[in-house]
Amino acid sequence: MKIATWNINSVRLRLDLVLEFIKKADIDVLCLQETKTQDLHFPTEAFAAAGWPHQAIRGEKSYNGVAIISRQPFLEAHHMEWTGKADCRHIWVKTQDGIGVHNFYVPAGGDVPDARENLKFAHKLKFIEEMTAYFGANKPQMEILVGDLNIAPLAADVWSSKQLLKIISHTPIETGGLKRLITDGGWHDAVRSYFGDEKKLYSWWSYRARDWMASDRGRRLDHIWVSHDLADKVLMAEIHRDLRSVDKPSDHVPISLTL
Repeated sequence: MKIATWNINSVRLRLDLVLEFIKKADIDVLCLQETKTQDLHFPTEAFAAAGWPHQAIRGEKSYNGVAIISRQPFLEAHHMEWTGKADCRHIWVKTQDGIGVHNFYVPAGGDVPDARENLKFAHKLKFIEEMTAYFGANKPQMEILVGDLNIAPLAADVWSSKQLLKIISHTPIETGGLKRLITDGGWHDAVRSYFGDEKKLYSWWSYRARDWMASDRGRRLDHIWVSHDLADKVLMAEIHRDLRSVDKPSDHVPISLTL
């Protein structure tokens, strides 16, 4: 099984790019975030015609949105609302192999890292707290968690930990929260484990950079975790960095994991 996660920043705008990637990379299950389209406008037929007919989608106009598309049928599919908001940030399926897949799009959190001054940041922290409480009480087994979690938890996940400590996505309250989610929630950071603790890993580069490749000021905001019973099943992980250089790219690149 080869699973990939990708914040696509509008699935309709980048449909051809997605179709080319999943075919070339031979993806079995693709999880998308920021699809930015209502369900009735999701390119269902295009994915089905390309060989991925099984789809679970949750979208809204212009914002957020998550989707899981697959070669295999789903045995089940549902979603949860987090922090009391119906904002299309989570979807879950059980694959034909019996593996559950959670696809999350965690709030970005705005620009000011103070929950009292910035409601968006407070929303983000509450979202992570709810995830931690949920998985702490419902330890995952035969499950995978993927998505744009909008937090780079380790120093090796950012271009400069020192310079980003006060920047949202790498502040201590966020990184500490995500580490607790991994530990208390019963997860194994499969991508970081595959590459080792020291290797710099990025999945996002800002659109603001004139030359993203030359400056290489990236962050690992996108993640694939597995429950501990699947940790020894990981064969390969890959960050598809080349897709940041295509015409009209997303600011995120896909990450894939082979089990």
